[in-house]
Amino acid sequence: MWVKGSGTELGEIDVKGFVECRRSVLEANLDKTYSSDPEESFIQARKDLLASMADPAYPYQPSVETSIHVLLRQPFIAHTHPTLVNALTSSKKGKEIIESLFRGEAVFVEYNYPGYALFSRVREEIENFRKTNGTDPEIVFLKNHGIVIGGESPEEILRKFDELFGKLEPLVSAFPDTADEDYPSETLVKIMPALRMMVSGDNPGILKFRRNPLIRHFASSEKNFKKIHRPFCFDHVKHGGGSYLYLQTGTDDPGFLSGCLKEIQAFRDETGELPRIILIKDVGLFAAGCTNKDAETLLDIFEDQMKISWLSENFGGPEFLSEGDISLIQKRLAYGYAPKPQPDSKETLVNRRIAIVTGGAQGFGEGIVRDLFSRGANIVIADLNEETGSKLADELNRPLVCNKALFVKTDVSDPGSVGRLVSSAVREFGGLDLMISNAGVLFAGGLDEMEPDVFDLVTRVNYKGYFLCAKYSSAVMKLQSAYNETHYSDIIQINSKSGLKGSNKNFAYAGGKFGGIGLTQSFALELIPFRIKVNSIAPGNLFDGPLWSDPENGLFVQYLRAGKVPGAKSITDVKRFYEAQVPANRGCTVGDVMKAIYYLIDQQYETGQAVPVTGGQIMLN
Repeated sequence: MWVKGSGTELGEIDVKGFVECRRSVLEANLDKTYSSDPEESFIQARKDLLASMADPAYPYQPSVETSIHVLLRQPFIAHTHPTLVNALTSSKKGKEIIESLFRGEAVFVEYNYPGYALFSRVREEIENFRKTNGTDPEIVFLKNHGIVIGGESPEEILRKFDELFGKLEPLVSAFPDTADEDYPSETLVKIMPALRMMVSGDNPGILKFRRNPLIRHFASSEKNFKKIHRPFCFDHVKHGGGSYLYLQTGTDDPGFLSGCLKEIQAFRDETGELPRIILIKDVGLFAAGCTNKDAETLLDIFEDQMKISWLSENFGGPEFLSEGDISLIQKRLAYGYAPKPQPDSKETLVNRRIAIVTGGAQGFGEGIVRDLFSRGANIVIADLNEETGSKLADELNRPLVCNKALFVKTDVSDPGSVGRLVSSAVREFGGLDLMISNAGVLFAGGLDEMEPDVFDLVTRVNYKGYFLCAKYSSAVMKLQSAYNETHYSDIIQINSKSGLKGSNKNFAYAGGKFGGIGLTQSFALELIPFRIKVNSIAPGNLFDGPLWSDPENGLFVQYLRAGKVPGAKSITDVKRFYEAQVPANRGCTVGDVMKAIYYLIDQQYETGQAVPVTGGQIMLN
């Protein structure tokens, strides 16, 4: 018998997500009697369930509802939680409506603690149905839980679902409207970084935002909030906890954030934990998660909770889980899903962090993006190259990854563009921990060749662009600092060895980079009171990147044309000339730069520095 693995998602599951169990062992377990205490019986039944696995070392474990599947005689069993069905089973008149619509076809099982207690009640109801009707029920409705349907084939199960919804949908007067609505980004930038710190504890995660007509309905008043203020089923408790926070103070109130902090602290004092869900009147829904995937799942789960409440009005109104049932689920989760301690290592240094990398679509920037993302960071890729940047984000956002990459087309020399970039990061992830100002341009040429408009372009991108990145990112980081006294943020400029030593016939680039180090030192002095560290990294030449090796306009081509290398007749001659200037006899790599980036993030006592990564070519005095 193959059963869905516990913790797998039906929307993403493949054959590996199902666990092979020995049916003979499962059937033998049906006749066992366990403790009358729900917690103890859960532990006992779970032990026997694990013993049924054909491969005890398999990475997934069978669902705790496996025994219910064994009760039914059909070869295919679907146990799901459709929103409309859950609205019916979580309503005051649900049982009455089910008995009227599905008489002789279905059984209704009152709520029981998941596991053995629920199985025992389902078994009793199925046996009573068999005695009365001489056959198995077509459908098993589980109060505040879901539905179980058996069939001789997948096609038969799909037909049964179609017939089920064909009976329920005509009873609904109006389905909920969940079309996304816009909300001013300037308001979100002013509140989300602070809220993220308030609800995250010592290790800030992700804060997501959503707004639509359904959410606005339940956020419009305390009365409406009461209709979704408690969970309906197991998943609601598992993901969102048992309690949610509703805030009525308007965001235009000068005391809005201090009021939020007071309410969040009161919530923690009352419940023993920070809120994962916050609903703000006239604004929308906020969900806090350890990872981007956690927070997105929580948004979906709580929106589903809203749909259930909305639809339940067609069946007599909502009926939540009892306080005792919620408490039992929380205890079971604490037993079965204890969080694993995170190792204190550089492997987790940027895990859960929110980063922007400008010029992140290619070259050094792309390498930085890939390395940060591989270690769990959530990345905003900022670049003018929309095609390349979007392609990179799509590649990184593989199924099952918990972090996320977002591309935002950005001109770092334009204040409005950089402002929108930072707003996009906050709106998507809730804040900003790391700004890597990497975007740059280089046009070589001596005084006789350099045109003023080219000089202006290089200066705008390399010098002004860094200023704009620091200006807009530091505003978010300061807000975070005000609500978390232990959180550090980083602004890191990818400078150049040309910022440490003048470069012949490359003064526009070198001048901007020299100026960048002056900005770094000045920003560092200004921002360290807010625990914002500002540093530069001065890499040597990335010879294999497009800046140098592009066959049309790379630096090897430019320098050959400009005659920077005496006697050079080919690109190969130019490359050998520059490699010979490095004591390490090679160019710089992305890996070399990443070591410096992680060093700067890791320490808390280094700011205003320009760290050379040049293979010995430049040595500081």
